[in-house]
Amino acid sequence: MTFEGFETLAIHAGQEADAETGAVVVPIYQTSTYRQDGVGGLRGGYEYSRSANPTRTALEECVAALESGARGLAFASGMAAEDTLLRTIAKPGDHVIIPGDAYGGTYRLFSRVLERWGVSWDAVGLSDPAAVRAAVRPETVAIWVETPTNPLLNIADIAALADVAHDAGALLIVDNTFASPYLQQPITLGADVVVHSTTKYLGGHSDVVGGALVAADPELAERLAFHQNAMGAVAGPFDAWLTLRGVKTLAVRMDRHCANAERVVEELTRHPEVAQVYYPGLPDHPGYKVAVEQMRAFGGMVSFRVRGGEERALRVCDRARVFTLGESLGGVESLIEHPARMTHASAAGSPLEVPNDLIRLSVGIESADDLVADLLQALGD
Repeated sequence: MTFEGFETLAIHAGQEADAETGAVVVPIYQTSTYRQDGVGGLRGGYEYSRSANPTRTALEECVAALESGARGLAFASGMAAEDTLLRTIAKPGDHVIIPGDAYGGTYRLFSRVLERWGVSWDAVGLSDPAAVRAAVRPETVAIWVETPTNPLLNIADIAALADVAHDAGALLIVDNTFASPYLQQPITLGADVVVHSTTKYLGGHSDVVGGALVAADPELAERLAFHQNAMGAVAGPFDAWLTLRGVKTLAVRMDRHCANAERVVEELTRHPEVAQVYYPGLPDHPGYKVAVEQMRAFGGMVSFRVRGGEERALRVCDRARVFTLGESLGGVESLIEHPARMTHASAAGSPLEVPNDLIRLSVGIESADDLVADLLQALGD
């Protein structure tokens, strides 16, 4: 039977009831190896869990279905997924375009690891497709997109950038972590590969670290799968199971994340101590029109700058109580952080440095009234 509804796919794609017991939840195949039916006689294609594991297969099939891709691959972390992807598609001498306000870990991977390996890169404001086109070189192999970006929540036009990339014979890669496949499906807009830190919204409960790639093209997916096995940074079976459990409730959680974020933004935009709010759902956001066209809703991430500079920003982070001071995002609990000193400290002193009066919120699914009250007291004198 073919499923079409997102919520149905999240619960059933890759997750048939266990043939032997009828268990409706995919088992945790906590095994490293599998008995073979004679030399080379594999049962279901399984021989060693670095190469494949049934629990991981279920997660990979589910994520591929949610992103409308040909194949999904699950990794030990989002950074492991990024590294495997880049070492699959790039070689020394190649060039990649990245966002002008990329995630700090992505910037560190390019500037401290891949650059030493001979891969060059340029950081460009991806909200301007003409500027991206101007930055393309003959050796450009990929345009790396975050939309919304982390932490400034800029929006890139995925379809327009797909045209730029494909005109140059390059791939369009979209980190879809902030939006999740429920709010945005980049492959349907022309992307070649989608990247996720499944630690975030897909897992959704702050209890597992993981990453995923979804490829639109089966041939590229085969190349990625070869490197996944050869490099070995795969998701373990229990991690895959935890992520798959989280995916089942992605749609209902995202609805609440978005609704709560809108309440928080409403309060922040009229607070006298808030200098600027970054949220793509605001009509005066420069990416608002594009976001309306390519997203179901605007997400649960909110950033804002406070009057009083870094000292005031640090004080707000310290005074928050319902919002937990912490570096991740996308869990059911709300988090607050200071990007300049935390998630984006690796970008300090670079063109990707973020303002030191910036605060980033991952708005959870608690009572919106409690979240607003907490921010108001944290912003108070």
